[in-house]
Amino acid sequence: MDIEKLRCFIPIGGQAKRLRPLTHDISKPCVRFLNRALIEYSMAMLAEQGVRNFIFGELGHTNYTNLFDQYAEGVGFSAKYKIEPRVHIKHQPNMDDLGSADSYRLNTEYYDVRDPVLVVQGDNIFDIDLGDFVRRHEEKGALMTIALARVESVEEYGIAELDKDLRIRRFIEKPPAERAPSNLANAGIYLLSPEARKIVEGEEVRKIMEERGRLDFGFDLIPHLVDRGFPVYGYELEVWYDVGTPEMYLKAMHDLLHGALDIRILEERILPNRNVWVQGYSEESVRRREEIAKKVRESKLSIEGAALIGRHTRIGDYSRISDSNIDNFCIVGEHVNVERSAIMDAAKIGDYAHISDSILGRTVVVESTRDAATHIESTSVIGNAVHVRKGCRLIRTKVGPGLTIPPGMTYIDKFLHNYEDVVQLTS
Repeated sequence: MDIEKLRCFIPIGGQAKRLRPLTHDISKPCVRFLNRALIEYSMAMLAEQGVRNFIFGELGHTNYTNLFDQYAEGVGFSAKYKIEPRVHIKHQPNMDDLGSADSYRLNTEYYDVRDPVLVVQGDNIFDIDLGDFVRRHEEKGALMTIALARVESVEEYGIAELDKDLRIRRFIEKPPAERAPSNLANAGIYLLSPEARKIVEGEEVRKIMEERGRLDFGFDLIPHLVDRGFPVYGYELEVWYDVGTPEMYLKAMHDLLHGALDIRILEERILPNRNVWVQGYSEESVRRREEIAKKVRESKLSIEGAALIGRHTRIGDYSRISDSNIDNFCIVGEHVNVERSAIMDAAKIGDYAHISDSILGRTVVVESTRDAATHIESTSVIGNAVHVRKGCRLIRTKVGPGLTIPPGMTYIDKFLHNYEDVVQLTS
């Protein structure tokens, strides 16, 4: 099978509620992660292995507009990652689907896809040898091959039971722990032979859609194919991250900073033998990188563990960055402590602020002073364009986009969805 003939289909239909408020106003695949959109990790890795044709199966206005406006037909993406010949991206027309497998059905029919289809999720991070994946699929004569990853909490995933030949004998979506046949979870990566299109367009699958009002890969199509005896095989991945919750986001960020995957940073490390990068190529950004490196050498800035700092970001004297990511165009004050956290682009952090084990969205402002230091900690998630006034303490708290938190407030285990929530808890 020629990899360049593969069509890569990416279903993008959910609301990503577990990652809110980061996904309140943006499609999950476009959420910033280590200074780029989540979806680009899988796309770049696959394109570098020869995939040239992608179809985005977007459902809903936000998903469609975010993905189309950012990637269009693929010209800009190809230039950014130096992919030649360039990548071609198609988008789902304005047709409502009943789930991920139905989106696959609609798009393969609309674009008359007769080649094998590789399905991946736009919000997962993984490593795969695509040539080996395709070769195993062909050797087994599989209708469908499913990438699997070992997990601790089986209740969150579709779980497969394999025979000694790696054929899937049973597949149970989100089973209770006592019913799980293994700990091999569906990683959301499938290789489908052309014959699968005929099955999905057939009468039996149509009846499933009518009875259940949906056609999802995990809940519906995979169990149907396995139960009907079609050749469905498993393929185990060594590296796979489901970036589905703030905890998973921060875990994946930490592991990738420490080398779990090649995160495609071309700039040289600013510290010898350590994963500490400051990005940028322009004259101004190179000067900013040199300033940060000089501060570290002179002990005016402490960087511990691993860190990725974006272009044109300024960090004040005597601050400490540990196992964290600070995105482009950020302004970080003096005596700021950032630990195991992600700060997205154009954020502004005041002096003496303490950010730990948390995620701050785009253009967030955190006021803080020596006498009224702000603390954001314990997996707090601050939505885009939030303004946190000085002296606040946010612990395991989520703040919806665009809100302003009054000075000196303490919130523990709260989700501030809107202005009314802030007023009620303040009064």
